[in-house]
Amino acid sequence: MDGDRLLLNDSISRRSALLGSAAFGAVFALAAQPIQAQTAIVTPSDGLAAGAVSVKTKDGKEMMAYRAMPASGSGFGTILVTQEIFGVHAHIADICRRFAKVGYYAIAPDLYFRLGDATKVGDAQTLISDFVSRTPDAQVMGDFDSTAAFAKAESKADTSKLGITGFCWGGRIAWLYSAHSPAIKAAVAWYGPLGSRAPAKNPIDVVNELHGPVLGLYGGADAGIPQEAVERMRVALKESGNPAATKSSIHVYPDTPHAFNADYRPSYRKEAAEDGWKRCLAWFRTNGVA
Repeated sequence: MDGDRLLLNDSISRRSALLGSAAFGAVFALAAQPIQAQTAIVTPSDGLAAGAVSVKTKDGKEMMAYRAMPASGSGFGTILVTQEIFGVHAHIADICRRFAKVGYYAIAPDLYFRLGDATKVGDAQTLISDFVSRTPDAQVMGDFDSTAAFAKAESKADTSKLGITGFCWGGRIAWLYSAHSPAIKAAVAWYGPLGSRAPAKNPIDVVNELHGPVLGLYGGADAGIPQEAVERMRVALKESGNPAATKSSIHVYPDTPHAFNADYRPSYRKEAAEDGWKRCLAWFRTNGVA
């Protein structure tokens, strides 16, 4: 695997990401929609140090990641960015640059790297069978541990100010990693599935284990994540005796679909996406990730 793949040519990687769909439960069936290039946001890398890096995992492998941070300075708050089901494509790299533009060190590891390049897969069932179902949660947790260690070793990031965010598949992972890592100060989960991956643990199963409070951003018209599931999660958080859980919050955008932040797909909703981004940044600042 070479670094050029993670640098990502926009026209190829965005198209590759969109050709696939996913149906891990009802949620991922909503993920595949044709590109609308006119809405795609491209954040320039001027003033940033941005590109592919190699992270050594706990099992001794070299995992590629996309990393962005301000070109000068150090002590940056650190954001782990979790991919959508499609892998680390151009949109995820752009999210890293958006964080870097406001002063963060942001890094998105390729969590599928042992299995191949998901951004080049054009078949929905292949994504599910060959990537999602073969990427265990425990392995993902370990890979993020390795990514945080890499960030700390670079001496630019301040990993005492560590946060995680993720989208769709990655939104679920953001909940789980907040329960896994004592180092997490806060998390933001964008429309992450709250259940359905039996027999694995799901976000609603780990509310008592959260180390950092989580902001959940959900669409009221998300056909794959029903409002009943969101309300159950709210109740579980409220009734938990865990301070990180009771401090967590879920915001729902009425009449808004799944993947409303995915500016390269028709599901994109500009107003909700921009409001969600503001809430995301404020959540990290308020909870010690800045």
